[in-house]
Amino acid sequence: VQLQASGGGLVQAGDSLRLSCTASGRTSGSYAMGWFRQAPGKEREFVAAISWHGEDTYLADFVKDRFTISRDNAKNTMYLQMTSLTPEDTAVYYCARAPYTTRESGKYDVWGQGTLVTVSS
Repeated sequence: VQLQASGGGLVQAGDSLRLSCTASGRTSGSYAMGWFRQAPGKEREFVAAISWHGEDTYLADFVKDRFTISRDNAKNTMYLQMTSLTPEDTAVYYCARAPYTTRESGKYDVWGQGTLVTVSS
């Protein structure tokens, strides 16, 4: 299976943006998915995760009131709706797949290439 993240771009502080992550290839079976991000000069950090049916979602504390994770299994696509963006949200956002819903990056076995989000002040 391959994951393709898209939807990044340059926005202004306070704007909204929706990222997508589409799976292709051997997509059979159920799996959780997640979003991580890596800002320049910083380590990769967990952002959000969602279970196969979407009944379980985890969000990092710093995005709980601003970001929403969702998925459409019929389209093999996961989304990250981001609102009230700040310059601190500037990062490359990666999507990934895991056998269960988790915040641990080491549990994710397939990663997308990342999409850059830049938030100007």
